[in-house]
Amino acid sequence: MQCVILAAGKGTRLRPLTETTPKPLVKVAGKTLLDHIVGALPSAVDELIIVTGYLGEQIRDYCGEEFYGRKVTYVTQEEQNGTAKALWLCKDLIKGRFLFMFADDIHGKNDLARAVSYSRSMLVCQVDNPEKFGIVVRRPDGTISQMIEKPKHAPSNCASTGAMVLDQNIFDYEPQENKTIKGEFYLTEVIERYSKDFPIAVVEQSAWIPIASVEDIEKAEKILKAVDKRSILV
Repeated sequence: MQCVILAAGKGTRLRPLTETTPKPLVKVAGKTLLDHIVGALPSAVDELIIVTGYLGEQIRDYCGEEFYGRKVTYVTQEEQNGTAKALWLCKDLIKGRFLFMFADDIHGKNDLARAVSYSRSMLVCQVDNPEKFGIVVRRPDGTISQMIEKPKHAPSNCASTGAMVLDQNIFDYEPQENKTIKGEFYLTEVIERYSKDFPIAVVEQSAWIPIASVEDIEKAEKILKAVDKRSILV
């Protein structure tokens, strides 16, 4: 199974840490974000596709051709034009089902293993500030009914944490020019259309640490130091 990891962003909210280091290589509790992310992947994942951009050569040098025993293929996103466009760069490389992730969130091993047990799935978490996330509304059967990017009036507090299992059929749902937000093509609206034909199970996760700012790193390190070594986060 392949895992697509978006790692092209500039990480402006993590400055000055990201002035000379790409965000995926910023360290949290002594390990880079990419180490945390790839180290938690299920054994079913045997190939990585990493989309690089800002300071991408550092990521390529760090991960090499094989990272954590998994073959690595790199794709370059020259223009910062959104998550949907980043995924579309991988279109010709995708074979069947794949795990999709961002390179700036720490997930629990058990949660990721549960996600890949479904044909298609999305990990979600309840949040207090839904206006900052892609928000999910569920059907009675537990699949996605609606997904909205950073809504002003959120219909729920259930936020996508960025980890999801998709398949190659998603590429039949081209990003739409009239759905951009500040010039960026978000995957959110693509997922909403795709999910109407290919149901996506909503899976609530127990361990998620988003890293968006320097303050988030401090919070994450406290959490990681506090958990037992048997924890799903280790």
